[in-house]
Amino acid sequence: MDLELLEEAGLKKIKLSQDEPFKYFIKAVMAGFYLGVASILSYSLGSVASLIHPMLGKIAFASFFGLAFILVVFLNGELFTGNCLTTILPVYTKKIRFVEILPNWFICYFGNFIGASIIGALFILSGSLSHTLLDFLESALVLKLDFDITQLLIRAILCNFIVCLAAYVSFKVKDEAAKVIVLFVLIIAFVLPGFDHSVANMASFAMGVTAFGSALNYSSIFMNLLISTLGNIIGGSILLAYPIYLINK
Repeated sequence: MDLELLEEAGLKKIKLSQDEPFKYFIKAVMAGFYLGVASILSYSLGSVASLIHPMLGKIAFASFFGLAFILVVFLNGELFTGNCLTTILPVYTKKIRFVEILPNWFICYFGNFIGASIIGALFILSGSLSHTLLDFLESALVLKLDFDITQLLIRAILCNFIVCLAAYVSFKVKDEAAKVIVLFVLIIAFVLPGFDHSVANMASFAMGVTAFGSALNYSSIFMNLLISTLGNIIGGSILLAYPIYLINK
């Protein structure tokens, strides 16, 4: 059953974070690295394509961000947003209490933050594509930091609903080529409309802080991460996970 498959995956993640927290933390850092690499690709393609037309830049940015989630799935990383689906199901089935998954979420979130921030900062420090990248990055950050809280929350909910849907598919689909195609398409579905993924935002903000420093509004960055994280939890742990539990219990 789907519920048993996802529940087993969640229990394994929780057990690993309890028994070997440092190993689990490194897996989370690596997932942050993978997402950082996808951010490099997306921002590079987006900045170059935007020289032709701004909308083309947006499409180019969205089209290849799925690389992050393909790397996480195939290289067995630990991504906070995907774990919002798997680790909550044992709570619904009363195998564990909600409080027991919080250390797992904290370790994973912090590891993702470290990994994504390191890669994002190193990319800017490398000076690569700086003649086109910085303008594109600045325009992206302006949109992320000028937000209505309700709209940001909804965008984050929709984002992780789609991300966890991709994770759900990755459990169901066995053919690797089909899995890659579905992941790419589903990730475009949240990146192109500009939905907010908390870990992806970490990489973007790390780039922005490294490039622009105090010119950015740090309180807006903190608020964005806070609201997008809350929305991501709702989208994965409630909007998708709870119906899966109800259907399969």
